[in-house]
Order: sequence, then C-alpha cells, then structure tokens
Amino acid sequence: MSWLNFFESKTKMKHAFGRGTNATISEDEEELFNKSYEAFEKKDFINAYEYFFNSLQNFTNEVANDNIIMQKDENELRFELFQGTAKVTGIITQDTFHAEVIMIKKSDANVALKRYLLERNYQLTYANYFADDFYIKLKLFHDNATMSPQKIFFPMREIALNADFDKEHIKSEFKEIELQDIAHLQVMDEEELQIKFDYLNEQIAEVELKVATLPSNDNAGMQAFLYLNLLFEIDYLLVPKYSIYQNMSKTVVEYFSDDDTTIESKNEELKRYVSTLKEMAFEEFRSNFYNAKYTFSQTEKTSFEELNIFIHESLMKIRWYKNNRYNQIIPTIYKYIAFYILYNYGLNPVIRNLLHLLVEIQNPDFFKKLGYQTLYNQDENNFSKRTIISRIEEIISPNQKRYKLLKPFGNELNFTSMNELSNSYYLQLKNLNFEEI
Repeated sequence: MSWLNFFESKTKMKHAFGRGTNATISEDEEELFNKSYEAFEKKDFINAYEYFFNSLQNFTNEVANDNIIMQKDENELRFELFQGTAKVTGIITQDTFHAEVIMIKKSDANVALKRYLLERNYQLTYANYFADDFYIKLKLFHDNATMSPQKIFFPMREIALNADFDKEHIKSEFKEIELQDIAHLQVMDEEELQIKFDYLNEQIAEVELKVATLPSNDNAGMQAFLYLNLLFEIDYLLVPKYSIYQNMSKTVVEYFSDDDTTIESKNEELKRYVSTLKEMAFEEFRSNFYNAKYTFSQTEKTSFEELNIFIHESLMKIRWYKNNRYNQIIPTIYKYIAFYILYNYGLNPVIRNLLHLLVEIQNPDFFKKLGYQTLYNQDENNFSKRTIISRIEEIISPNQKRYKLLKPFGNELNFTSMNELSNSYYLQLKNLNFEEI
C-alpha cells in the first residue's frame, strides 16, 4: 500500500529534523486500515472513518502525538487533524464527509490574495477555497456512498498539505494579514533558537571562506555544491518556516529549473540569497520558527532504484573531482548527497533513518550543541564505532521480519576517515535489499 510510505518511522530524536513527521505510525496500522476497509464495505461509515483516522495516528518514542483528535457518537464523528499551521476540522455523518481549514479573516483579504486563492482553486484536485460570513476557508466535501480508505486518503492529504503551504505563503508574502486558527502552534525554545541562529552564521562564514579559496578557474560546479549543500543543510537541520522556507524553496527550484541560464548566473543568485540570510537579525530569524504536529509527508514516494541512481551518479562526480585533484570539495559533496536526498525524495523509514544517522556522523558540532552524543571527533579523526554499528542495527533489525534480505552493515564500513566512512556508507545503502519474501 504505497500511501503508507508517506509516514516516517519511529525515532529517538528530541528535535524535529527535515520536513517529515519525524514519527512512527501505529503498530496496528495495517489491522486498523483493514478494519476501515471492511467497515466501508458494510456501509458502516462512521466506524470506518474512525478506524481510518486511527491508522494515521503517529507517535514519538512510543508516545502518541495526538495529531488527530476525534469525538464520536451514534450519529456523527467530529475530528481535528493537524498539519503544521493547518488544523483540519471535520464532521462525518452516515451520508457525508465535510472538512475545512480556517485560513484568514474574510475582511483581511486584499485583491492580490484573492487572486492567488482563485488561482490555487484551479490547481487543487479535491479541495477548494470559499468564504463564509467571517473567514476564508479551504474545504473538502464528499458523499460517503462509494467511499473507501484509498479514496479518502489523498483528498485528506491534499487539504492538509495545501492549507499548511498556503498559510506559510500568506505569512511570507502578505505580512500585514494575520493567520487564523493557529493557537495549536508552539513557540520554540529560546536556547534552541540561539543555537540554530549561531550555527547558521557559522556555516555561512565557512562557505564564504571555502568559495574564496577555490581555484580561480573552472570552479562553478564547486561553488554550486557549496551553496546548495548549505541550503539543504539549513532546511534539514534548522527546519525554518514561513519566509525563510518559502524564499529558500523558491531559490532551489529556480536553480534546478530547465532554462538557458548559466551555472555562473545561478551561483550568483544562490550567493545573493545566502547574503540575505547572513544579514538577518536574530529577531527576524526567530519569527520563522515554531513547533507543530504533522500527519502527512510533503514528498511523494521515491523508488529505491531512483535513489540508487542518484547515489551512483554522485559518487561518480566525487571520483571525477578526486582524479582532477579538487579534493577540497569532496567532503562537501559527501554531505550534499544525504541532504539532497532528504530534501527531495520520499523515503521509506529505513532509508530516512539511516541517512539521518549519517547526517549526525557528518555534522558532529551541531548535534553536540543540541545535546546529542558525538559520533565523530574531528580533531582526533575518531569515530564512535560501536555506537554507530549499534544504531544501524537498531534501525534495520525491526524491519527484517518484513524484508528478509535486509542486513545490518555497520561492520562493513570503513572508519579510517570521514570521506572513507561516507563513501562506504553510501555503497552499503545502494546494496540494501527491500524485497519482500
């Protein structure tokens, strides 16, 4: 069932990283889904939806995140489903399904925003914007006559993801308009914000120094890796929201767009955006962060074959730089591979957690400041070998019942240097076997 891969697996992280839910679905998910399907077949719609929503519940360290809250009686099921800034509220009866998200006050909408929302209606498949006497809302309505878990999953995903995206967009582009129904958002700890702000500026300074020391000729590709890796790193480790995320995403999309722009011009745009981050004061920075609950992943499922192709091509690029003695860029590309995959691909829980572990190894200073165990001592070029091997086994072992040929690979890694460790880690990822027997 491919829609299950939109969820992330259980982690023991104390902080949110990346754009996924950073959580695990219920151990009874498959049983709950099957019960939902059976109830829909029997036209027992209220119970069917209850089973369905319970299959979407997620957990952090075995503690429920309450990302979906329900109240049921004989005649209807009411629910709240959380996705970042969006709180999807709904009422389900035996005959109908209705859900909506309050966006902004109707009286606050200017002409430009109204035009934006009308254009969004043409882009959406299941949901649409409308206005009542007080608010502009995104709504979803279905007749239950032919409903099933498969049929309701994608409409629910669409309304949740798009409401969250558009609220973030409104906050970024229409700063004078106040978002509504966001009391569920939590303020981030001040100490964590300061760590992230300091790390941002440290990484910018480091990239600027590396760019300045690149060879004067034929360095466009190396500059691109440095700037893009920085943006992907910011997204995954710091997880900014609102205008930082919106502008950074736009910058990345424009860089990878198919046009006639030279790589040198694209690098200048990356440099320009990084300069805006460098000039950002702490007060502005902190306004772009919050903690929230999530139900759905933003990215579509990526095939393991596609992932393998990207890793293979990236390692070939590293070999090219190594053969041409551009060794200074190689550590950056090893980091870039993981951050790029985590930014762009919808991953199964095993791959995501294994890549996160590699990110922890490659970026010890940041994780140390957040209170995590250091897995690599840069000064001594020394790895916490036993811990790394154990972590890999903890990620893979619970999945071996489903994937009989999936094997822990910690003992196969090369711990002589960070480059060797990274190279051997990616090769082992390529060789994982997810065949279900």
